[in-house]
Amino acid sequence: MEINSNNLINSDVLQTKKFDNIKSEDIKDEETLRKVSNDFESFFLNQILDVSLRSTNLAGEAAGSDIIKSMYVQSIADSSSGTLGISDMLFDFLSKNNK
Repeated sequence: MEINSNNLINSDVLQTKKFDNIKSEDIKDEETLRKVSNDFESFFLNQILDVSLRSTNLAGEAAGSDIIKSMYVQSIADSSSGTLGISDMLFDFLSKNNK
């Protein structure tokens, strides 16, 4: 399995953009903190699945298969966020240390 560092950096930069506009005063709200924690877990799962499924032919080899695979991975990551426990640990840590 070959990992191209250029692809990892570009996808990381693009996917972390959604966390750029969050201010520390917004995180004091429990609902916002829970959403940020779940979004982080979704991002984390997306990265793991992206690397794990990179060399598979899950979506075939035709043109656009990479797009279909990335949409599939994003869908799994979004629907699984909040179930792994990472978001709960992050929420507990941030809520205790952010008061």
